[in-house]
Amino acid sequence: MRDWFKQGTPWIWLNAGAVALSLVMVIGLVGHIAFNGLQHFWPRDLVAFEYSEPDRDPVQVLGEVDRTESLTGRAAAERGFRLETEDELVTRHRIKRGNRDVTDRDFVWYLEQHMGAWHYPEDAVRLERRQWGDFYGFLDEVRVDGEVVAEGEAAWDRFEELFAENRPRIQEIGRIERIEIGNVNAELEEVRLAQRRLAADETITQEARTEREAALQIQRDELEEQYAELEDRRNELLERIARYQVVLSTIEGHEVTHGMGDIVKPSRPNQMSVVDKSIFYVGEFWDFVSGYPREANTEGGILPAIFGTVLMTLIMAVFVTPFGVLAAIYLSEYAKQGPLVRMIRISVNNLAGVPSIVFGVFGLGFFVYLLGGAIDELFFAERLPAPTLGKGAVLWASLTLALLTLPVVIVSTEEGLSRIPGSIRHGSLALGATKAEMLWRTVLPLATPAMITGLILAVARAAGEVAPLMLVGVVKLAPQLPIDGNFPFIHVDRSFMHLGFHIYDVGFQSPNVEAGRPLVYATALILVMVIIVLNLTAVAIRNRLREKYRAESD
Repeated sequence: MRDWFKQGTPWIWLNAGAVALSLVMVIGLVGHIAFNGLQHFWPRDLVAFEYSEPDRDPVQVLGEVDRTESLTGRAAAERGFRLETEDELVTRHRIKRGNRDVTDRDFVWYLEQHMGAWHYPEDAVRLERRQWGDFYGFLDEVRVDGEVVAEGEAAWDRFEELFAENRPRIQEIGRIERIEIGNVNAELEEVRLAQRRLAADETITQEARTEREAALQIQRDELEEQYAELEDRRNELLERIARYQVVLSTIEGHEVTHGMGDIVKPSRPNQMSVVDKSIFYVGEFWDFVSGYPREANTEGGILPAIFGTVLMTLIMAVFVTPFGVLAAIYLSEYAKQGPLVRMIRISVNNLAGVPSIVFGVFGLGFFVYLLGGAIDELFFAERLPAPTLGKGAVLWASLTLALLTLPVVIVSTEEGLSRIPGSIRHGSLALGATKAEMLWRTVLPLATPAMITGLILAVARAAGEVAPLMLVGVVKLAPQLPIDGNFPFIHVDRSFMHLGFHIYDVGFQSPNVEAGRPLVYATALILVMVIIVLNLTAVAIRNRLREKYRAESD
């Protein structure tokens, strides 16, 4: 036994067990997130039943079974359920009833012992709406210009035809509002700023001023004419869509009328086959990752959050890599080793342990208020008092996270430089190379994999940070993406959405937390996948460089 311990076999097994346990925990965590997030997009059947508690009138219920649990009779009584005895276990089901505009409650718990027989009506309809969440009920009539064109069994087929006909119009309205009108507004803003600059310019002659003012006014009139044309096109499409309406009824008998433009996606889950549900599932997931949020972020997609997260991380990598590498090169190769350098290294290591919110406060004070405010006064005076860079923006968020992750890059690069054999340095110098040539042409290429490793660790940490971003640029809802077709195309002065903050907002700040909970898991899964993709890309680059320089050294 003593020899067994001396050989180090127990420690090998201990390390292997720790790695295996960590791997199981990571896989379990990702599996738990994926299971709870991805099942949200599967179209579940709609169940209907009569619910009657003692001394209360029976009610008709239609909805999705969201959750089932068992509890004691005493606990059920404390939650307001009426029971004949509290000495037995009872089962309750949480039903997503939807129809928030009618009942004010999305989710309701029901005791199984008070439920009637479950049945699944084939004509039950689920409508995903632009407001008020999902609607569950039955389609009664389809109207065009106020006249009934289909009712009863024929209503659904007619409704699908009209919805397919109007869907391109709805998409066209979104494109006009989000892209075309946005572009015209951006050009109008540039003209307005040019007029303000012209009015403040005292060096220009009166004749040139008058000529320039006339040209700007002509440009402004043309843009306003374009804006009016776009508004007319949008209003015409809205009027055409408003001609079509559907009349629905809830299982309790409430009648609800919806315009075709209020409906995002209709379905009849109880009539769908597995293949139909699979196709619907893929479409729902794609809409989630490629769409825009609505209903206080509890509905719709997360494209702006994905885009903002990736853009911020890439800009952060552009800033942190050169500064971290140069700092490591100076500390390792040029700085005279002594108390000052040791103090700097200690400070760098301590900097890695500073809470991230402290970096957010520093970024807000230095980058946003001091640096951004000074830039506004120097270069964007015509925009004041509205700030351009003197507010939270993707640029300041990236710089703040670059400071946050800078110690990781410095330490990784220094370790990579220290692993380069001294013989390589001496050989390069012996052949007549200067110290700078030796570093840039021999040592740094061999240390590149270590630099990429530091970048990988920086990306992994920065992509998931939330606390500092809340102070330096991230917002609940960004009306515009940081990239569009207007010069300079990448707008680092804009606020942005972030997957981590989106998770926090939907999970803790949403007015309908229960409805948003599946989206929290789904968004967390997308965030994990984004980090994995970014890291795998960096790992692939690192491995390729490692093999390249290994082959050259051989």
